[in-house]
Amino acid sequence: MASQSSSVDEIIDTTQHADTDSENSDDHEEIDDTAAPSTSQKGKKKKKKKSKAAKALAALRGRSEIPQELVDKVVDKMKEDSSINQQVDEDTVRQALEQMKIMDVAKGKAGFGGINKKDMGAHKFWATQPVPQLDEGPPVDDGYIEPSVPRDQVRQEAYPLPNDFEWSTLDINDPKQNKEVYDLLSLNYVEDDEASFRFQYSSEFLQWALKPPGYYKEWHVGVRVSSNQKLVAFISGVPITIRVRNKVFAAAEINYLCIHKKLRSKRLAPVLIKEVTRQVHLQGIFQAIYTAGVVIPTPISTCRYNHRPLNVPKLLEVGFTFVPRNSTAARMIRMNKVPDKPTLKVRPIEERDIVAVADLFARYMRRFDMVPVMSIEDVKHQFLSGEGTGKIGDGGPGKRVGQVTWTYVVEDPETNKVTDFFSFYCLPSTIINNVKYGTLEAGYLYYYATEVAFQPDADENGQLKARLQTLIGDALVIANQAKLDVFNALTLMDNVSFLQDHKFGVGDGFLNFYLYNWRTAKLAGVTSEGGVPAGRGVGVVML
Repeated sequence: MASQSSSVDEIIDTTQHADTDSENSDDHEEIDDTAAPSTSQKGKKKKKKKSKAAKALAALRGRSEIPQELVDKVVDKMKEDSSINQQVDEDTVRQALEQMKIMDVAKGKAGFGGINKKDMGAHKFWATQPVPQLDEGPPVDDGYIEPSVPRDQVRQEAYPLPNDFEWSTLDINDPKQNKEVYDLLSLNYVEDDEASFRFQYSSEFLQWALKPPGYYKEWHVGVRVSSNQKLVAFISGVPITIRVRNKVFAAAEINYLCIHKKLRSKRLAPVLIKEVTRQVHLQGIFQAIYTAGVVIPTPISTCRYNHRPLNVPKLLEVGFTFVPRNSTAARMIRMNKVPDKPTLKVRPIEERDIVAVADLFARYMRRFDMVPVMSIEDVKHQFLSGEGTGKIGDGGPGKRVGQVTWTYVVEDPETNKVTDFFSFYCLPSTIINNVKYGTLEAGYLYYYATEVAFQPDADENGQLKARLQTLIGDALVIANQAKLDVFNALTLMDNVSFLQDHKFGVGDGFLNFYLYNWRTAKLAGVTSEGGVPAGRGVGVVML
């Protein structure tokens, strides 16, 4: 067998910048335990898989995978049909065609990102895992697939790695190791198809995302090159308590599976997943939640990305979005303008609000089928710990220094009771090869709640929808004051009720939700399921 043209050390040492022609990684990329296909054929460009976040970026840029020719043909046919009385437009047709893709996935005929059921049969890794398989019917009852075992029955030794590599536990508190994770993710984790944008994780973001109350350092699993100790792969887990329908259990939230672009052929992904699973099992936890933009066995729900432009001139200038047909840039700017001030009397959350917000959050989340169960400490971490330091404005307009999260509350002026809250977080992207702009500031809708939901018939009479429209409208105002460029949301929780009214654009990116070692019937996401309206099956926002 011929020797490799260069050593692992040489590959790593000469790859200090992202390879824009390489495939993007995902926190749960499609895993195949079989041998990797040969990449030695010249002249053939590797076909990229779309990761969940790359799909999000694509969605935010307003692209669709439905061919324009097909949309035009359907529009023309519908206009010719005299039996169709309603006005026909291409956006409606495009959404209908994409809805057909969704139904194909639901029926097991196809998968988002071009992965179909036949392809799934070639991927042996997930067939060995305690997850529902694609050909299984709905479960008779919710519950585990494999029973928990005592700690002494869990594998005690780390899984073997290929030669030249070794395991490493990452200490996110250590600035040097924190930066190593930042560098790996920033250069290898997510990039859009045109290599124009790449997610940029700040030290503060990693501290917030990877250090919730009760986190385990051992769940921050890395792989290093033995000779020079360079970090070349990473996967993380954090503890979470989940309620799925009427059952509550401890689980791990698995995220940020990332492998250096030059090492994808090493088949490190399955080993990373097995090793973090082993570490989770050592803590007596045997369930997990994770997401992916591709279909693997077997999604319990699928949600869709939506985006709301804020800084239209910048989005146009960097090529993040485009002027639609029959419109102008000036019209886009005018249509997407948000008010200067919030409608409600909102204020930033304070520590004195934590108990009230925790209570409101717990009661509001009972509306949904799969939700996180948060303690007071969890609520404090999720909604307060990422607010940064100093005063608003110290970190730029509308921002504190190092601010990652924004949480605002509404207080009853008579009772001083917290009646509403909303939150969002900022995950910027590096703008590649743009001389004017270096960063795209993107906000993501996080959690929210309102007491209006508990008023009699609030859902049926439109009171809840109206309140949420006002509340999220104020979130857009705060995001705009913080100079965010775009605001994103998924079709989960009650989001479907206000996305269109707030001029969110429907994206072409989808996010599949998975549970490890747990069976449950499908949950309502982008479509309704079992009489549950769209979105209301999913109440977990994954970072």
